[in-house]
Amino acid sequence: MDARTGGNERFDVIQFSIDQWRAWAPGLDDADAWTRWSLAPGCVGGDPAAVPAVDFLPAMQRRRMSRLARMTFQVAWPLAEGQAPMPMVFASRHGETPRTFALLSELAERQPLSPTQFSLSVHNAIIGLWSILRGDDSEMTAIAAEGDGLEHALLEAAGLLAEGEPQVLLVIAEDRPPEAYAPWIDDVPFPYAVALRLRRGAQWTLTCDTPSADATACRWPHALNFLLTLLQGGSLCSNHWKSREWTWRRNP
Repeated sequence: MDARTGGNERFDVIQFSIDQWRAWAPGLDDADAWTRWSLAPGCVGGDPAAVPAVDFLPAMQRRRMSRLARMTFQVAWPLAEGQAPMPMVFASRHGETPRTFALLSELAERQPLSPTQFSLSVHNAIIGLWSILRGDDSEMTAIAAEGDGLEHALLEAAGLLAEGEPQVLLVIAEDRPPEAYAPWIDDVPFPYAVALRLRRGAQWTLTCDTPSADATACRWPHALNFLLTLLQGGSLCSNHWKSREWTWRRNP
């Protein structure tokens, strides 16, 4: 990682390689389906209430998991299978909003709260479940970021690689919030989860700079925008958020 500061502007250079990726959304549960989506990106046509099967987990564990947790496990588990234990960086802007909304509703109705539901509503609950169910005591990090959560998760993962970790699993996932939040949350076009297995290398470069005056926000969340670049074989992806312009560049 090379970080240079000049005036009020910060410019970061991070190099890394992507071994494999996985993604899930309703109706988009394999690479072929995602490739078809990338040819005409739009809202997905699958059942909006669809939930990943995660049938590699015990039934009792599946029943306790939210859709957000199931999406995370659905994309991350195949990337971890057959691999040595590795750190995970999990990022979500809205986290377990449906579960916390249900708890708040119960409070408003003066109903007793479930300790299990409460313990699973915190932002790092998913990485805790991951560590337990995989028997992996590697370093786990949960990030609650804004629209550029993907890039901040990548910064965390790059730091772990720089410290000597051979591989890091990065997952970013978002579920649709309850309808009550619709006036305030409009950045989740559909439920999705994206996982990247990263290693040290120079396949990709990520830089951060001050955006130009005419920069506009991405149509898609940053993770989906980057996934489009991967699927379309592109070499450049720009994600603008507030005062930051993130550029992903595939090196020749």
